[in-house]
Amino acid sequence: MAKLKVSKHNVEVWSIQNDFLYAELGTFGARLLKLLVKDEKGRSVDVVAGFDDPDEYFDDHGTYFGATVGRVANRIGKARFFLDGKEYPLFKNDGNNHLHGGERGFDKRFWRATQTEENSITFDYLSCDMEEGYPGNLAVKVTYTLKDNSLFISYAATTDKDTPASLTNHTYFNLSGVFDTNGEHVAYINADKVTEIDDELIPNGNIVAVKGTPLDFSVPKPIGRDIDADFALLKIANGYDFNYILNDAPLKAFAYSKKSGIKMSVYTDLPCMQFYSGNFLDGFMGKQRYPFRSAFCFETQKYPNAVNVESFESCILKAGGKFEIETHYKFEIARDENGVL
Repeated sequence: MAKLKVSKHNVEVWSIQNDFLYAELGTFGARLLKLLVKDEKGRSVDVVAGFDDPDEYFDDHGTYFGATVGRVANRIGKARFFLDGKEYPLFKNDGNNHLHGGERGFDKRFWRATQTEENSITFDYLSCDMEEGYPGNLAVKVTYTLKDNSLFISYAATTDKDTPASLTNHTYFNLSGVFDTNGEHVAYINADKVTEIDDELIPNGNIVAVKGTPLDFSVPKPIGRDIDADFALLKIANGYDFNYILNDAPLKAFAYSKKSGIKMSVYTDLPCMQFYSGNFLDGFMGKQRYPFRSAFCFETQKYPNAVNVESFESCILKAGGKFEIETHYKFEIARDENGVL
């Protein structure tokens, strides 16, 4: 059964568990606060970054730890878009650009939580017309479910006006449970291409093949192997911070820690995934200290900046239409250095 506790500033913290996993979830930002996974020695390891006190997420150092982000995840160039011939200016919270929903995106809102099944919590939120500059009343639900050794995150939304809608979860992982470096993790991404970025990390519409470059994870390799290579896009991002266009196969990605033996596989019906290597972490204190590149994110998503790039698959949700997507993270113990069972 789910359990509930309430913080000093009224953040509800719900916990769910089964024989394999234990998760804590918070109503501020519909957020994953804690995820305990058994390592190869049977010890419970918290594999997600965050804070011990749920009230500390009110000032999360711009990390978006564990949060549901939207109404549009990732960056929107020049903080504006056009829809049906009308310009919609947005809040500039990333230089000249708009990032993860703006000044008070979904990560900075209180959501209502309900227990929908024994190991499932649903958060819902109504994003009102013109909130953060977006048209339409968008009714959103995010459901976290533990099923065997997997965490499922399902999203659903409806709107009364055409509007951009692209949600993701922004959890930072370190599968060793010790957030000192992510470099030892072996990563695999089932993608042949990324969307090219400009000097402000905005996808410009060009598509770049990764084969033979440091961005290629189609063959498993340590995250730290090529991260500082002399490669123009890596220098712009100061590490990995790229949108991978996922291939049409069930397994989209995995990461594996040699220290713990824990492997996390990613499955999703979304077309893309942002791989971010924690390049803006700077050593502040949370549950642990989080130095530079001490964690990584696998953020499944629609094409970033799609509202401004006509060649990208649209992220516009039509009035009366339904937004329904799901991502799940499967945890298991791997048996060799490449994360193969």
